[in-house]
Amino acid sequence: MKIIPAIDILDGKCVRLSKGKYDTSKIYNKNPLDVALEFQDNGVEHLHIVDLDGARSNKIENIKIIEKIVKKTNLDIQFGGGIKSDYQIKIAFDSGVNKVIAGSVAVKKPKKFIKWIECFGFEKIILGVDYFKSKVHTNGWLNEENISPMTLIKSFLKYNLKYVICTDIEKDGMLSGPSFSMYENILSKTKIKLISSGGIKGIDDLEKLLKIGCDGAIVGKSIYENLISMDDIKKFNLKWN
Repeated sequence: MKIIPAIDILDGKCVRLSKGKYDTSKIYNKNPLDVALEFQDNGVEHLHIVDLDGARSNKIENIKIIEKIVKKTNLDIQFGGGIKSDYQIKIAFDSGVNKVIAGSVAVKKPKKFIKWIECFGFEKIILGVDYFKSKVHTNGWLNEENISPMTLIKSFLKYNLKYVICTDIEKDGMLSGPSFSMYENILSKTKIKLISSGGIKGIDDLEKLLKIGCDGAIVGKSIYENLISMDDIKKFNLKWN
């Protein structure tokens, strides 16, 4: 299972939110590139980047920062936030990121999302499923949609969907433990590669996610609050990978 540290960018800075609420943002570093370089220096290979400004404005806002991180590191980068049009996804891939995360467009324009899978390949497109109390949310988690995570995921399986990031908004940034039951349910009914997101508070959570079959785990606040250290991640990788 891949451990994937997260960098969320708001106003050009590395921040974390609580339950996806923008007014709870806490700045951890004013230079996201420095954070990415520190991750790489500690042996991290994968990175999750979200453009929070882009997520709510419907277009990528921090592309220059993304380009710098791509240029200065060798990290395998998955990127999301503001990718809602053919033009925006082209900008994202032209920046050099390895994978693009699309959530809102999959709900609002499913035919476009299917086209992206067909055009760029299922290895390049990740379905981002952000939910609160069993309902999917879009546009930076600001809008509730009348569809469940499982229904959304199943609607794309026949189009060779491979990767899904599933985030419980209620747990995101709260260090309250992941949504194990949701992940177990998804994995019992599909064969997708599931990446967990939200709530991870320690190594024990990572080991449980591994055992239930998650392909990856996005780790944010627990790293920034020093609940999971780079040494912890190294030891986990040596033990399990």
